Amino acid sequence: MFIRNRGFAVTIAAIFLAASAGNSAATEQAQQRRAGRDVRQETRQGSRDTKQDCRAANQQSNSQCRQDKRETKQHGRQVARDIKY
Repeated sequence: MFIRNRGFAVTIAAIFLAASAGNSAATEQAQQRRAGRDVRQETRQGSRDTKQDCRAANQQSNSQCRQDKRETKQHGRQVARDIKY
């Protein structure tokens, strides 16, 4: 009887060990997604500031200010991709 209970306990322990290994990978992936999302959110605000500064300085046309904003956002997207992958 004791041997059967011991085998059951070992089986349960193996199941919990396997489940915890999967959870750590999922947790790491979630942290990477969160970090990428944070970078993109910061980039959005930075690109808005870039465009407002450009328009306030009146140094370039509005279309050039839009292009500057696009480039800033694209750079932020690439940084987020580098974090995730």
